[in-house]
Amino acid sequence: MAEKEGGAKKPALSRTVKDKWRSKHWYRIRAPGLFQHSELGETAANEPEQVIGRNVELTLPEIAGSTDAGKAHVKLRFQIERIGGDGVAEARFVGHDLTSDYVRRLARRKRSKIDSSILVTTKDGVQIILKPVAVGEQRLQTRLRAELRHRIVEILTEEAKLRTSPEFVNEMLQGDLAKVLAHGVKSLYPLKKIEIRRSVVLGTIPDEIAVPSAEPAPEGTPPAEVVAAGDDTPAE
Repeated sequence: MAEKEGGAKKPALSRTVKDKWRSKHWYRIRAPGLFQHSELGETAANEPEQVIGRNVELTLPEIAGSTDAGKAHVKLRFQIERIGGDGVAEARFVGHDLTSDYVRRLARRKRSKIDSSILVTTKDGVQIILKPVAVGEQRLQTRLRAELRHRIVEILTEEAKLRTSPEFVNEMLQGDLAKVLAHGVKSLYPLKKIEIRRSVVLGTIPDEIAVPSAEPAPEGTPPAEVVAAGDDTPAE
């Protein structure tokens, strides 16, 4: 008898799940003007309010519509902040990450890895947390690592002050900012590689310019300050 009762409940459960999905609506997700209002995908919800705050992640080639895998290690993060009048979920850019595999390949055995975390303020008052990573060809002395970290912080602070947030983000994602850092520390030590491995945007970036393609490029507060010192121990 118990088995019959259990068997009778299964169809009811199936109908409940089916009805639940039928009541959901699909919302297209649109990127901000900084990324040419590209479509990021779709998400389902019973009510529009349930969509707000959801996160979306894509690689730079995916959003730029490029088949070049040269920037596939750059992951962009977006967060839905409102539903537009046309029923489309509008998302804002909240930061980026480099894939963990890519970062691990940078710091191989017998190389020094210099991590930092810094809060910068752009020309238009947008705050961005940056986490650069620098790798030396060999193991570096503690004093030299400290000098390199200090110089990297200085360069990022000044570059942010000279550029609007869309300009700064564009240069960061296309790799131009890493080139500026490499050139700026060259007099101290020619590092093997410098990358901005992570960024976190505090606030909303104005839609002034659009990130071009994935091809390599030929609320204001006091001045930026170091948020936390990084781990600069030699890579294992």
